[in-house]
Amino acid sequence: MTASTLQRPPASAEDPAALKPKRRITGAGLLHVYTWMIIGWLILPIAVMIAFGFNDTPGRYNQTWNGFTLKWYGRLFEYPDLTSALLTSIVIAIVSSLLAAALGTGIGYALGRYRFTGSGSLNLVMFATMSSPELIMGASLLSLFVSAGTGLGPVTITIAHVMFSISFVAVVVRSRVLTLDRSIEEAAYDLGATAWTTFWKVTFPIILPAVFSGVLLAFALSIDDFIVTAFTAGTTKTFPLWIWGATRVGIPPQVNVMGTLIFAVGVLGAVIANVRSRQRKRD
Repeated sequence: MTASTLQRPPASAEDPAALKPKRRITGAGLLHVYTWMIIGWLILPIAVMIAFGFNDTPGRYNQTWNGFTLKWYGRLFEYPDLTSALLTSIVIAIVSSLLAAALGTGIGYALGRYRFTGSGSLNLVMFATMSSPELIMGASLLSLFVSAGTGLGPVTITIAHVMFSISFVAVVVRSRVLTLDRSIEEAAYDLGATAWTTFWKVTFPIILPAVFSGVLLAFALSIDDFIVTAFTAGTTKTFPLWIWGATRVGIPPQVNVMGTLIFAVGVLGAVIANVRSRQRKRD
């Protein structure tokens, strides 16, 4: 054995890569990969919708990519019927979400704060409304309106949307009320505030993020509803009903643009709600 052999360092000291432990795929790593795959699958249709809003298609059939363009944003209101249907959907969604928020907030607050006769049955009805198929609700409301001799139109659509949105708002508000610190309200009572003043000055500002979340949820449920709306619309055309009718002759790129704008407004509302919630927690 020579001196050079004795002085040679081991292979692991010469090669830093040999010192690094081999990475193994763990259960947590697989869970992360699976989660991102599901998120990508959910985002894919939205990404396709956004992309085809920039498609330079020569006609109404917007199914193959022909190049990038911004002209459809400048010709957004080229189809008057489509614009009217979108405005109808927006108005109905705003009115129904506000009514559902007003009614659902009261129900959620009562269920979260008090125990009264019939509260269990009310809980059951509320969750049954959320879990029942839209086909059943649409058919039952149609029978109700026809039996009452009510003409189908925007009013019946709004009533129907309020019916299925109240439960979602009530569940969100109830969850917030259940975690509400009662000592804050008791301090207001000790300082001489009435029950009405305490609710509006103390309780309502605390549960306001939950109410706002319920309004956003009700708005989203209303503006994209198709089944219940189809039963209760009559001759009124909403945005989803117009798209369904246009599938036979081709859906224009303006539909993708309008869908993109609606999605952007929804994301903006969710971001604002999240930021305000974090600010309240820091304060």
